[in-house]
Amino acid sequence: MGAPLREVVEHLVASIVEHPDDVTVRAKQTRRGDLYEVRVHPDDLGKVIGRGGRTATAIRTVSSAIAGSGGARIDFVDVDRQR
Repeated sequence: MGAPLREVVEHLVASIVEHPDDVTVRAKQTRRGDLYEVRVHPDDLGKVIGRGGRTATAIRTVSSAIAGSGGARIDFVDVDRQR
């Protein structure tokens, strides 16, 4: 599982939020491939998703390009939500 991809996603997200210290990215291995769970402060969730999901889509596009043929899924979650 790609530590560099995790770091890139964390850097991208931390650069657009108001609470960068609350950004964490956790990598999980699933049947469908790698899943990166991005947790942000509840107030920042809207910024990460963006208008109409454009920011989240852009982050996913960049991540997929870095991940290569294996691809990677990204899930955005606020820090208050339990999983």
